[in-house]
Amino acid sequence: MGIFELAAELGRTLKEDKRLVALEEARVAYENDERVGRLMTEYEVQQKAIQNEAMKAERNDELIRMIQDRIDALYTEITETETYRALEKAQNEVNELMEMVNTTITFQITGKTSAGCTHDCSTCGGCH
Repeated sequence: MGIFELAAELGRTLKEDKRLVALEEARVAYENDERVGRLMTEYEVQQKAIQNEAMKAERNDELIRMIQDRIDALYTEITETETYRALEKAQNEVNELMEMVNTTITFQITGKTSAGCTHDCSTCGGCH
């Protein structure tokens, strides 16, 4: 089997991993969250408003500050939703998985790992 066939097989196997399945479920839940949708719409509108005001020759700095405060509040509100937190957690778990996969591949190529021994064999490409 060639490199690209092996890579395709790895991709198919990873797609079935519970962490990637959970990420897709979290992404769908986040995208379908009506509250997040409303907040994101307002966030985008506020972003355009601040850009428009900033481009004016005689811009209103107080208005810009008020819009920025609202943008900051919306950002906080979005990132504190359950669906955002679940998506972030799932993404972090997938990132960790991909790092372990890359470490294993690197070890197989070089015989070295960039990370020290974690004493958790699931994170390792092989012993010393």
